[in-house]
Amino acid sequence: MDIATIASQVMPYITAAIGAYGTAVWTKTQDVAADETVGLGRRLLQRMAGREESRPQLEAAVADVAEAPGDEDFTAALRGQIKKALVADAQLAGDVAAMLNASPIVAGPGSQIISGSHIGGDAIQIGAARDIDIHRRD
Repeated sequence: MDIATIASQVMPYITAAIGAYGTAVWTKTQDVAADETVGLGRRLLQRMAGREESRPQLEAAVADVAEAPGDEDFTAALRGQIKKALVADAQLAGDVAAMLNASPIVAGPGSQIISGSHIGGDAIQIGAARDIDIHRRD
């Protein structure tokens, strides 16, 4: 499909959103992307917390990241605990993979979601220029 056709096809949806929200459409779009990302993160943590053997270590690592969200060492430690839990439980790994595959949000490895957003092109970028682009799956 060519670009002009795509642009024409999106217009009814975009103008409807603008009609409903006015210029606040930008804020609403950012809020929706953030809500979907945070919701997926919450569901992933809930599923991982169901594995009693790794829950204490995950809880401690989550608390460290919550207290110092910019600390790369704490983030790496949390990733390590998640990795250990996934390696130890094939069902958990399968469930998490399925949750990620079913998500409308696509984020690559090492992605970071940080507050402060803007929208442009076909992606919603959350965070500063050094952060990732979050793309919706259709």
